[in-house]
Amino acid sequence: MGLRKPRSEFKLQSEVPASKDDVDNSDEPVATGRRPRHRFSSVQKKYILFVVSIAGLLPMFVSGTFVPSIPQVSKDIHSTDVAVSLAVSLSIFATAIGSLFWASYSTVYGRRLIYLCGAPFLCIGSLGVAASSSLLPLLLWRFIQAFGCAGGLSLGAGVIGDIFELEERGTAIGVFFGAVLLGPALAPLAGGTTSQYFSWRHIHLAFAVWGFLQFLLIYFTFPETSHLHHEDVTESTAHKGARLVWINPFKCLGLLRSPNIFAITLHSAFALLTDFVLLIPLAHTIGARYHITNEALIGACFLPNGIGNFQITVGAPMAGRLSDITVKEWRKKRHGVWVPEDRLRKTWIGALVLCPLSIAVSGLLTTFVDGPLGLGLNLFCLFCNGAGVDFVMNPIVSYTVDLTQSQGAELLAAENAVRSLVVALGSAIVLPSIEHIGVAWTNGIAALLVWFSYG
Repeated sequence: MGLRKPRSEFKLQSEVPASKDDVDNSDEPVATGRRPRHRFSSVQKKYILFVVSIAGLLPMFVSGTFVPSIPQVSKDIHSTDVAVSLAVSLSIFATAIGSLFWASYSTVYGRRLIYLCGAPFLCIGSLGVAASSSLLPLLLWRFIQAFGCAGGLSLGAGVIGDIFELEERGTAIGVFFGAVLLGPALAPLAGGTTSQYFSWRHIHLAFAVWGFLQFLLIYFTFPETSHLHHEDVTESTAHKGARLVWINPFKCLGLLRSPNIFAITLHSAFALLTDFVLLIPLAHTIGARYHITNEALIGACFLPNGIGNFQITVGAPMAGRLSDITVKEWRKKRHGVWVPEDRLRKTWIGALVLCPLSIAVSGLLTTFVDGPLGLGLNLFCLFCNGAGVDFVMNPIVSYTVDLTQSQGAELLAAENAVRSLVVALGSAIVLPSIEHIGVAWTNGIAALLVWFSYG
């Protein structure tokens, strides 16, 4: 079909014509990704999806449990909330670097080995965070901790691209994100409750145990899924694979040279930023405004946002299935012509409505509406924002994997790096911004960024 390109390059296509057989079976997108060889049964695919979902959930827990514990951490290490909140930005930056690093090496060594290599970093970093007694060691170990688990999202999406067909992939991504986004629903509550009634250090000891158990699960039960790795390994290449090969992880960023890819990446970054603008200062905005000082209750205030993420993708994964249905409908209308951008048609639900309106309204409510009414409406805004972010992210991730099956992990890692950079910078300035111009203006600026980037 004239679609095959060298592995180092891919080109977006606005239309991909297909024969009747191709309409039913073709899964070869623009990059040189090879079609799944049907090596895995339906039961095996479900189990693999279960394992990668657990691995993808971990970085969300590592990130989500820390934010509500910031007040206790700052007291314990004799620092300030603003200084300790830098650990959030630093861990996001570490996730960006780690995602690029692990995704690049997964192309050479396969997904399974790279999952195994990340676990020791996570375990050591978690133990270091738990033992930290001052700010600088805390920041160092948080970086190592986040670096170790950073491959969970990009490698998971890469594995899904390896084993699922085109018209199943959106649903699989929906299930994956449904599990992953249990993190925003449960992690803040777990972090806040542990901080209030035990110690914030205990949760990081638990992460070390989680990392060790995940290592054992992958080592004993997880197969290699990468087709390039699986099919190209001969006795000669296997012998060469014993040597460490240096790969420039930043080379992945070259995959963003397409204006289309860069535009949707930047837009998804601003949509995701709304989550962090709402959640990172929550103890200082909703907590302070409505006189909530208990860490466990502050953690519970994060639940609506996570439930908004979770509700949209669990059970009948709405966002994923909606993108699959859209692809099928438009492919049928064009008599078998596949346009990858069809997956993006429903992003307007989150991009124009749920994300920007929820954060803008939340800022106004926090500023002007007192009492239980203001708190209740703010929690509803958090729910809407969580749902909106998923309506943006799910189709974009599925679209990314569609385009570059063999390089899906690398491209997703590059997109995650840009998103992480935007979120890290935004997270670092959100508290100072609220202190200087107020929560309404800060949230309003975040909403405008989402609207303008969609255009």
